Amino acid sequence: MKKKVMVLTGAGISAESGIKTFRDSDGLWEGHNVLDVATPEGWHKNPALVLDFYNQRRKQLKEVTPNAAHILLAELERDFDVQIITQNVDDLHERAGSTKVLHLHGELLKVRSTVNPNYILDWSEDLNFGDFDTNQNQLRPHIVWFGEEVPALERAVELTEIADYFAVIGTSLQVYPAAGLIDFTKATTPVYYIDPKPIKIPNLRNPLHLIPEIASKGMQQLQKELMDLI
Repeated sequence: MKKKVMVLTGAGISAESGIKTFRDSDGLWEGHNVLDVATPEGWHKNPALVLDFYNQRRKQLKEVTPNAAHILLAELERDFDVQIITQNVDDLHERAGSTKVLHLHGELLKVRSTVNPNYILDWSEDLNFGDFDTNQNQLRPHIVWFGEEVPALERAVELTEIADYFAVIGTSLQVYPAAGLIDFTKATTPVYYIDPKPIKIPNLRNPLHLIPEIASKGMQQLQKELMDLI
């Protein structure tokens, strides 16, 4: 039976494909304050701005491709049972070939009803006013905005609890609740932490393997270290 590798990914892994992260630019995301485009309050204040913002993000996503880190993660599935839990809303993991991807913060290529959270559609084009669900309710981006619940969190915890290896790639471990997942690993589960500027992980009881590299270079090292364990 293949060993279970649980991988938590963040903006750093997609940054190498050209997708920007607001964490590196004083709270601005593509020139916008995140409170204006990634909160329920921003949506109610100016839904036209929010719709346009995510329409632009969808266009940008079509122009980028998975990078070496995404591809190496997908290749790990040949020898391991790999489950990715990502904070990213892009589809680069899937396009690289990963088959088990759980999106904590929603997906850019999906929309949902503003009234019924279970009404979710695949959506690759612009989302406009007048795009409704079957009950004539406006559709919105299928994104977990700041201040909203994270529906996938319970499943993420379950997956983390059974992991044989836990890897962290391209996330600052400062965005909760995702950053708290590491606390649900077994104490004996090795943690591989890939980040060019790693922070100290508070109260970590696991064996730590620090890889201070960008995602693509770090994944090369992680792949080698995991293969050496087989």
